[in-house]
Amino acid sequence: MIFRRLADQLAEIGRSGLLRRRLVREGPQGPRIVVAGREYLAFCSNDYLGLANHPKIVEAAIDAARTYGVGEGASHLLSGHSIVHERLEAKLAEFLEVPRALLFSTGYQANIGAVTALAGPEDAVFSDALNHASLIDGVRLSRAQVVRYPHADLEFLGRALADSQARGKLIVTDGVFSMDGDIAPLPSMLELCERHDAWLLVDDAHGFGVIGPDGRGSPAHFGLSSPRIVYVGTLGKAAGVSGAFVAGATEVIETVLQRARTYAYTTAAPALLAAAVEASLELIREEGWRRERLRRLIAALKQSLHGAEPALAPSDTPIQPLIIGANSEAVAASAALRERGILAPAIRPPTVPEGTARLRISLSAAHNEEDIARLAAALREVCPSSAAAHA
Repeated sequence: MIFRRLADQLAEIGRSGLLRRRLVREGPQGPRIVVAGREYLAFCSNDYLGLANHPKIVEAAIDAARTYGVGEGASHLLSGHSIVHERLEAKLAEFLEVPRALLFSTGYQANIGAVTALAGPEDAVFSDALNHASLIDGVRLSRAQVVRYPHADLEFLGRALADSQARGKLIVTDGVFSMDGDIAPLPSMLELCERHDAWLLVDDAHGFGVIGPDGRGSPAHFGLSSPRIVYVGTLGKAAGVSGAFVAGATEVIETVLQRARTYAYTTAAPALLAAAVEASLELIREEGWRRERLRRLIAALKQSLHGAEPALAPSDTPIQPLIIGANSEAVAASAALRERGILAPAIRPPTVPEGTARLRISLSAAHNEEDIARLAAALREVCPSSAAAHA
């Protein structure tokens, strides 16, 4: 009986067009990947700067593995915190021009740890409706009063902050929204924080390394610097490695270190990954041509599909969503692209709101202009209305 219920639930997921299946990649991450023996042009990873297979980063990981081994054997608060972790935290803080940074094994852990460390039952958390699942789960686990405001609706947010009588107030938002590619209006949000004595937690998983001077992320993109900003960055996307960090004021980071259960009760990530991120951070800082190339490729794709229907959502980041609507149509479009040797995933609810199923096209500095032209031509074939618009 208990297994029948699970089988029925899975069948319903399938009927709804929401069943997910994994691709099994047979080689390294890159603009072209091999699945089931066939090479595909891939627009389905977050390796925005093309660093996931960079030889300098690979070599740094190998050298560190020889020196420090492949496992830490304990949490950071016991004996798992190596000199490599300590050095990377200092370099991340210096890069972001903030007092301190704290490493986490994953971005999910970083968000949950930071939110639950900074907000509790006597506090209020104000969360954008399109925030990443890790922020949503962190807010739930905090047991704080939750105000879910419409996406980027500053007027609503301002009223909610003014009405709140909570002990502490924490606004949580994606920096670059993972499914739409738009950037949160951080300057106005910081103004609201100053007016209402609130913190601003920015999950910049898709901004770190990509936007802002030297790739320092969404706050730097707007020229913002404030002790009220709690910055969460991911190291498995533009940085090309794995892990995450929380950065900000000394008191904030020490509070997260002391109170975040996702930090205290998990084994530290291997030192070899921290060494790899050190090498990646140097490339992010020194090779600005990667971000410039990415900007050119984004512009080329938008120009190639200008006037097409369905249209790309407005985004100046590597995340270029093509909103289709129905789940089945998005899945069909993704499958048709795959037949043409191109991978672009169909994203469906609950990841995105009902009726907004889409192709999430993600670009990388490792792509070239020919790749973009091939993608645009395939999209015009796959989406009939797109084809008509270009006839």
